[in-house]
Amino acid sequence: MNTNKSVVQYMVILLLVVGLAACASTSKQSGAGEYVDDTVITTKVKSLLAADDFLRSFEISVETYKGTVQLSGFVNTQDAVNRAGEIARGVQGVGSVKNNLNVKR
Repeated sequence: MNTNKSVVQYMVILLLVVGLAACASTSKQSGAGEYVDDTVITTKVKSLLAADDFLRSFEISVETYKGTVQLSGFVNTQDAVNRAGEIARGVQGVGSVKNNLNVKR
């Protein structure tokens, strides 16, 4: 009876370890927690850009991966590029910003 109980306990521990390892992130894949954090960051950046009177009229795409925010799209001035980058950097959880916005000529 004790042997069966020990085997069951070891199996439960093994399943927990395997389950936790499956949720961990790797260099090529983000874990569930990181995906949620990235989604929250993207949403915050998009809403702040949309609320900014200076940037509201531009279509700026925002993508986030492991805390790195990438901005892309076209704006009319370098000031708009700089302003969008500042807004993105100000969001909690942002590690870095890749500002790929282009000025229309």
